[in-house]
Amino acid sequence: MEYIKQNFKKNKLAYLLILPAIIAMLMIHFIPMVEGLYISLLNLNQYTLLKFLHAPFIGLKNFYTILFDPSSTLRIGFMDAVRNTIIYTIVTNLLVLIIGLWLAHVLKQEFKGRGIARTLLLLPWVVPSYVVGLLWGFMWRQDSGIIDKILVDYLHILHHKPFWLIGPNVLIAIIIPTIWRSFPMTMIMLLAALQTISDDYYEAAEIDGATGWQKLIYITLPFLKPVIGTLILFGMIGSIYSYNIVAMMFGNGAGYPGDWGDLVMTNISRNSFNMWQFGTGAAASVMLMIGVLALTGIWYKVFKDSLTMQ
Repeated sequence: MEYIKQNFKKNKLAYLLILPAIIAMLMIHFIPMVEGLYISLLNLNQYTLLKFLHAPFIGLKNFYTILFDPSSTLRIGFMDAVRNTIIYTIVTNLLVLIIGLWLAHVLKQEFKGRGIARTLLLLPWVVPSYVVGLLWGFMWRQDSGIIDKILVDYLHILHHKPFWLIGPNVLIAIIIPTIWRSFPMTMIMLLAALQTISDDYYEAAEIDGATGWQKLIYITLPFLKPVIGTLILFGMIGSIYSYNIVAMMFGNGAGYPGDWGDLVMTNISRNSFNMWQFGTGAAASVMLMIGVLALTGIWYKVFKDSLTMQ
């Protein structure tokens, strides 16, 4: 205790300077988390909302309803959303990394108009996500959408115009816009990392007869591992909490994307605010937070060595 007092006196100014940030973090993060956990234990709906502080306490019933109650429509919808979110997260982040690495390698080369190419490729990142959802929602329409016109009328890749916003194709319709908006950040970070790798490594590998794939696997990827790890973490969390693109693509936030388009966040939002099931919505949010914390722990074990400063 004496050591703590001495340390506080010695660094009093530093503690005072970070105090506003600590208060802001408590207000923005900690208090809402505690409040959400409390709401998840209540039977809070449209009938008990006005009695929020005195809403019936039901313990873990909301969690049981979502996870195990076969008669609950919330459970079916939530499990579909979990399935979609897992597929969406894996496919989106994998393709974003592949596309971002390929474009970073291309943009590292010297060619005429490289600056213009870099600027144009960054444009999707500038567009707000809710605008991306609106624009791609129009583009995916069967009759008036430009995508079906290109695929069917011009390129003749397809023989009929499919429905992209109904059925299993919905997952494709939300994955592609997400990749389109996400790859610029991955590209620019990998490009910055690529430029720090000395050409001497590649020249030595060429002398030893290494192929392009061998240079990628044994030189490029090991050097990029810390950056790739960071991108995977941000991409994973961003995909799991993705909301704007899906919500705006279907009814400007009021629509239902269907069994194959509903993500966990859109499911929670709809059940909480459209169906007035605030208790079960809070329970789903708590489970989502626990799941993300568990995934973050796994991520840290995988990338711990590459992120530790030697």
